[in-house]
Amino acid sequence: MERADAVMAINMIHISPWRATQGLMAGAGRILPPGGVLYLYRAYREDGVHTAPSNQAFDQDLRRRNSEWGIRDLEQVVELAGNHGLELVERIPMPANNLSVVFHRQGA
Repeated sequence: MERADAVMAINMIHISPWRATQGLMAGAGRILPPGGVLYLYRAYREDGVHTAPSNQAFDQDLRRRNSEWGIRDLEQVVELAGNHGLELVERIPMPANNLSVVFHRQGA
């Protein structure tokens, strides 16, 4: 069985179809051991709202280029992760209105 102690995805889920995020979560849930880390970095909407006007403009540009792309709602990402045994353990504000979000794989 394949295994990894950590999975990291930077600038991925906003510039790919939602099904890529679904695959990322399923794969991380499958290969991470209990306590394993999934680290994601980029801008998110929170409570359905962009955290900055620049993020809203970026989201509009992404969706104009490809309707399957766009800044994701953090709550939907957290829910999807939870469906694969991953729990949000840290939300870290970063420069340029981005976030680092850290998930841990829950017990066996």
